[in-house]
Amino acid sequence: MSQKLCVKCRTGMGVFNRQYSGETLCKRCFLSSIEEKTQKTINKFSMLRHEDRVAVAVSGGKDSLSLLYVLTQLFERSHRAPPIAITVDEGIRNYRDESLAIVKEFCANLNIENKVISYKELYGRGMDEAMLERPSSKMSSCSICGTFRRRAIDLAAECVNANVIATAHNLDDQLQTFMINMMAGDIQRIGWTYPGPSTPRYHNLKKIKPFCEIYEREIVFYALQRNIPFQTEDCPYMDESIRTQIREFINTLETRRPGIKYNLYNSVLKISKNLRNIPTDISPQRCQECGHVSTSRICSVCKTTSILQKDHL
Repeated sequence: MSQKLCVKCRTGMGVFNRQYSGETLCKRCFLSSIEEKTQKTINKFSMLRHEDRVAVAVSGGKDSLSLLYVLTQLFERSHRAPPIAITVDEGIRNYRDESLAIVKEFCANLNIENKVISYKELYGRGMDEAMLERPSSKMSSCSICGTFRRRAIDLAAECVNANVIATAHNLDDQLQTFMINMMAGDIQRIGWTYPGPSTPRYHNLKKIKPFCEIYEREIVFYALQRNIPFQTEDCPYMDESIRTQIREFINTLETRRPGIKYNLYNSVLKISKNLRNIPTDISPQRCQECGHVSTSRICSVCKTTSILQKDHL
């Protein structure tokens, strides 16, 4: 089968086929399309103001490193202050060490500041220790890590005086999170997933997802074409989450019916936009244990830490 010409420039040879749109793109046009799509998403949902100080949550994977690279290029073109990379060390032996080294070198090459914060220094334990302490019947690895990670990212952003946190959640992530919340009956969280502008509910940090309209597969290809180094090994604790099964299910549907992810994503947008405007009686308060802003008398971090400590005694 002969190689096709790029449908955009009509001169370069195609290297990527977008099955959902039927487009064949050359390397240059493909890379430009990802960067342009990111900028359009930022503009579409009014994610940023020119004076914002942006911290990018960078794990060392393909999504977060690609987002850091794209935002660095976009900010330079628009004469914004460069983003800052914030990285969380969960304390997972033979896994996190590699990614920390990748992030450090990548940030050095981009001349980007990198702030690293660890579970150990914040909570007195890393994930390996938490997994030994946990009551297996009560909590999954992802529930522990997710609770700790959200607090750690917020604290790291505050340390570098950022008022915006950019995460590399892609379109696939959005769909999976929607399905998880639907299955859990968590209607309020579905509303929170809408990527549009909103006043921070419980603190002064705004969260944005500039990759939320881009397929995960395309971000992988972008990273490869940009020669962005990234960790390929999966977290050793990831299989405890239902997210993996949902990912496989949706990917199978997309393979058989290209474009079904975009159809579902557009439905998710409409649903989440409506649900986020539903009044709630939840109001921010201070955790009576640690003093951080919380939606309840005791925050989720302190509740999790307490369960781990009690089960370990």
